[in-house]
Amino acid sequence: MLLLLTLTNFSFANKKDEINSKVTNSFKKDFANASEIKRETEKAFVKLTFLLNEEVMFAYYSQNGDLLAVSRNILSNRLPLTQLIGLKKGYADYWISDLFEINAGDETAYYITLENADSTLVLKSEVNQDWAVYKKGTKW
Repeated sequence: MLLLLTLTNFSFANKKDEINSKVTNSFKKDFANASEIKRETEKAFVKLTFLLNEEVMFAYYSQNGDLLAVSRNILSNRLPLTQLIGLKKGYADYWISDLFEINAGDETAYYITLENADSTLVLKSEVNQDWAVYKKGTKW
């Protein structure tokens, strides 16, 4: 019985080490100059938080080591002009509580959380497209 438990634990450890090795190798290739790396393993992906060019970034990898997406928090002045103008026109009564850019493959999208005294809005926009409501909520 002890031998069976030992072999089972060893096989799980080998599989985890193999996943970690694939993700680590891919990450080193994709972000060679990254520092302060923190890893979080989820069921379907591995999230790495790291510092690159003095900016905190997040990379998401599949268990096979394939890069799924990269994201970073940004300030509103770093939005493309189309998105910034649309935001100023349509949502002047809100303040920004969160804003991030995410790149998955060849697509870049922006998610912004806006708030006022009564409600919260999460909007999504892809490059050169209008903002669309992704999620709505009330504060009460």
